[in-house]
Amino acid sequence: MKFTTTLRVRYSETDQMGVVYHGNYFAWFEVGRVELLRSLGFSYQELEAQDDCILPVVEASCRYRRPARYDDLLTLATSVKALRGSIVVFTYKLYVGEVLLAEGETKHVVVDGALQQRRLPERHHAAILAILE
Repeated sequence: MKFTTTLRVRYSETDQMGVVYHGNYFAWFEVGRVELLRSLGFSYQELEAQDDCILPVVEASCRYRRPARYDDLLTLATSVKALRGSIVVFTYKLYVGEVLLAEGETKHVVVDGALQQRRLPERHHAAILAILE
């Protein structure tokens, strides 16, 4: 399952060349994964506060194909590529219209508040497993 969300490029996200600063793509990827989890019926806040689960990024990549520019209306497609033990891998495709601007991936390790590796609670694990690409 791909979850899509829409973003508008703000002026503050662009650089001197008039294109989006490369680091902002990772902030958008975060929006995509947070909203994907919300669409499954739970939130990052719930994971942290109620379930003592934190999902730090341990690997991140982005392939920039074309630049995003100020005021572009972007569509971000987010999906879960893998769920193995305490590892979750998300993938991202960012478009303006039908044009692919960037592709990315983030790998996360599930840990508790003491930063000890753990598995997701079963209800969250099952929800994510059901939408694996």
